[in-house]
Amino acid sequence: MSLGYLLAGIDEAGRGPLAGPVIAAAVIFDPDRSIAGLADSKVLTEKRREALDTEIRDKALAWALGRAEVEEIDALNILQASLLAMQRAVAALPVAPHHALVDGNKAPRLACSVETVIKGDQTVPVISAASIIAKVARDAEMVELDGRYPGYGFAVHKGYPVKAHVEALERLGVSPVHRRSFGPVRRILMDT
Repeated sequence: MSLGYLLAGIDEAGRGPLAGPVIAAAVIFDPDRSIAGLADSKVLTEKRREALDTEIRDKALAWALGRAEVEEIDALNILQASLLAMQRAVAALPVAPHHALVDGNKAPRLACSVETVIKGDQTVPVISAASIIAKVARDAEMVELDGRYPGYGFAVHKGYPVKAHVEALERLGVSPVHRRSFGPVRRILMDT
């Protein structure tokens, strides 16, 4: 059985936060099973994202997640860690794509040909699907980390540098899941 030409969409979630991993997703659509309502994960409501996440996982020909941990982000930098997470997502796919479309202007090294698409999560449905899966997975992980490291508000802001998060950092100090190479965290470590 031939699967035909396999096109993967790739995106990540979690480049900007001060805490938690960066999570990437790779998705290959099944041409016989369409998914309506795909959009950039950031413009969808949480409820709509979660419904689409379930539908994408059910209807896609293949999907996979990849991640880079806080230690890798601090060692490599966030861009390189994001590209590593993308490589891991593609490597985890049960079938290898022939070509990959990546959101943004930087591409990971892959075994297949790769093309970057600026604002691809807004304009290319298979990249939108990857953005949704990555964001839902990362948000769920941040809710779980909120239970392990209470007081920072991870369940609410998902680790982003909002005022309440920075104030919690100043009050509670740096947790094991904070990115030490990021300015606000580094400043607190230097002050202690």
